[in-house]
Amino acid sequence: MKNKIALVFSSLVLSAGLLSPVHTDAQSKGSGTPENQNYAISGFISHEELSERLEQIENTSNGQVDVEVAGYSNQGREIYTATVGTGDKVLLLQSEIHGNEKTGTAALLNILQYLGSNNSQEAEKIREEVTIVAMPMVNPDAAELDRRGNEMSWDEVVQAFPQLSDSEPSWNYYTYQNQYWDYASNPGFDVNRDFNPDLDYMPQAEDFPGNSSLPGWYITPESQTVRDVYENLKGQFGKVDVFVDLHHQGIYNIEGSGEPVTLSISGQFIPDPDTPEGAKYSEYADQYDGEFAKQLNVAAYDALQQMGNSPFGNISLYPQGLDLPGTALGSFAMNGSGSVLFEVTGQTQSFGQKKRGQLVKAVETGLYGIINGVASGDVYEIDADEYNDIPLTDRDQNYGF
Repeated sequence: MKNKIALVFSSLVLSAGLLSPVHTDAQSKGSGTPENQNYAISGFISHEELSERLEQIENTSNGQVDVEVAGYSNQGREIYTATVGTGDKVLLLQSEIHGNEKTGTAALLNILQYLGSNNSQEAEKIREEVTIVAMPMVNPDAAELDRRGNEMSWDEVVQAFPQLSDSEPSWNYYTYQNQYWDYASNPGFDVNRDFNPDLDYMPQAEDFPGNSSLPGWYITPESQTVRDVYENLKGQFGKVDVFVDLHHQGIYNIEGSGEPVTLSISGQFIPDPDTPEGAKYSEYADQYDGEFAKQLNVAAYDALQQMGNSPFGNISLYPQGLDLPGTALGSFAMNGSGSVLFEVTGQTQSFGQKKRGQLVKAVETGLYGIINGVASGDVYEIDADEYNDIPLTDRDQNYGF
C-alpha cells in the first residue's frame, strides 16, 4: 500500500447526540446533525490511518488476513475489504457508510487484529468455520468530512448516467446548508439510500427522484463497490449468510425503564414478503429469511447481556415496522442474507475516552456473539421468538437509520 502513515490512537470527546433523527426531507436539517458542534474526533481513525492499520494487520497475520482494494470513493479514496477465515459460511460486516458513525470501524479493526494474529482455540475455530469479509469505512469521503453524506454532485451522476439528464435529483441528495454543514457548496448523497435488491439494476429516468420506501439506484461509487463485493461473494459462495451494518443514532432510553441505550439492534428493514404488507417484494419471498435475522440479533443481544449488570446490558430493539428497500440492509435481506443493524448511541463530551472505549467494546461483543454463534452452529438453535423479548427503544419515529 502507498502513502500510509502510522496510526496513532488518542482520546475522543464527542458531543451529545452525535446523530439526530433522520428526516425524510433531504433539504432540511439533515440526518446526522449534531446537537452542538463542540467535539473533537482525533481519537477516531482517518482514512490514511485506516490504510496503515490494515497494512499492519495483514503483514502481522502471516497470511491469515487478506486486504484488497475493492473500489474507490467518488474522490478517489480506497474502499477496502479485509478477509479472514476459510469457512463456508460468509459474514459481510461494514462500517461508516455514514462518515460520522465511527465506532464500528474501530471495532472491525480490533476483530481483524485478533482473528488474524491469535492462535487461541476460539480464533482457530472461527477461521475454520466462517469467512469474514470486513469493509471498514465504506464512505471515506464522508469520513474525512465527518458528515453523513458523501462528496458528489448531481452533475457527476448525470455525467456517469446520461439517461438521467432530464431527471430530478434523487430524494437523498443533500444540498442544504445549516450551522453545522455546507452541503449547498459541497453536496453529497446519503449512500445508505442508494441500494437496490436487484443487484443488476441500472438507473432509469422514471425511477427518480424516488423516496425512502422505494429502492435506490447504485448511482454512487460507494454503494456500487459494496454491491460488487456482495455480488462477488454470492457468486463465490452461493450466498452471503450474514450482513451486518454498523451505525450510530441519537441518545435514547429503553422503553419502560428510563435506562440510557448503549446500543440498539434490529433485523427488520422491509415488510416480510410473505405478508400482505410485503407483497410488493413477493419476488424475493423465497430468499428472504427474517427468522434467521432474528436469531442473529438474539445472539448479539445474549452476548451483551452476559457482560453483567453494566451499561453493556442496556441494549434495545431499534424501532420496527420499517420499509426501507433502498438501504443496504433492506436490499441484502431480500437477497437472502440474515441482516443485522447495530445503532450505537451518540457520545457526549462528558463521556470522553472512557465512553468511546465502552461503545467500541459493545460493538465488538455483539459482533462476536454473531460470529461465534454462526461458527459453532448455535445461532441456528436459537428461538427466533426471543427477538420479541428484547426491550424496545423509547423512541417515536417515522424515519429510518
